Amino acid sequence: MSRKLMIAGNWKLHLTVEEAVSLAGEIASGLMREDLDILVIPGFLALEPVALSLSSSPVLVGGQNIFWEDQGAYTAEVSGPQLKAAGARYVLIGHSERRQYFNETEKTCRLRLEAALKAGLRPILCVGETLAERESGQAEGVLESQLSGGLAGLEAGQMDQVTIAYEPVWAIGTGLTASEEQAAQAHAYIRGWIGARFDKDVANSTRILYGGSVNPANAAGLLNQPEVDGALVGGASLSAESFLGIIQAA
Repeated sequence: MSRKLMIAGNWKLHLTVEEAVSLAGEIASGLMREDLDILVIPGFLALEPVALSLSSSPVLVGGQNIFWEDQGAYTAEVSGPQLKAAGARYVLIGHSERRQYFNETEKTCRLRLEAALKAGLRPILCVGETLAERESGQAEGVLESQLSGGLAGLEAGQMDQVTIAYEPVWAIGTGLTASEEQAAQAHAYIRGWIGARFDKDVANSTRILYGGSVNPANAAGLLNQPEVDGALVGGASLSAESFLGIIQAA
């Protein structure tokens, strides 16, 4: 089953609103591909201005996180309806930095994912092991726990809205990148798990991105792996030149 490649840029805690709008414009004007889904994920303050600036462009916009309630006394949180109204189409769930610094758990990932679906957003569930977990042979066990927790209770029909992003924690922002073989093995495991949890058709249609120090030099090799359906790019997405280079390598 054909899966459309996605190249997504997670801008994390970078860029002012003006800088984000400028970068979005550079990406949109330099885009030479129509066969891919291109997604940028700015900070919350820049989300609506970036979405407005891209309204006539094929470039999609997403949020970096979502709270599980639509409204209430939850200072500093952002809801699904707010993200949707600001122009978001996608939202990250359970990024390793959220797990590491903000105590994200499998339960809260599941709540956030449910909130995203309820709001009509497409969640990107991030999973991945630390270096210690990989070296001790726990990588697949970690992935199984994160997948089963984040997708708990979902029906097969809901999975067409869900993207998985495999991001080995040891490769995020470190300059280290999983080898093509390591990426292929992890993606194959994830797809196999989805097939066992749901069915083969769901597994074959679910988009699985790779993230972890992706750059224009290594993108082609990673994206050429049959189970890799795109990239979730961090630092290299903060430059239009490098982000467009990854897109061209796909």
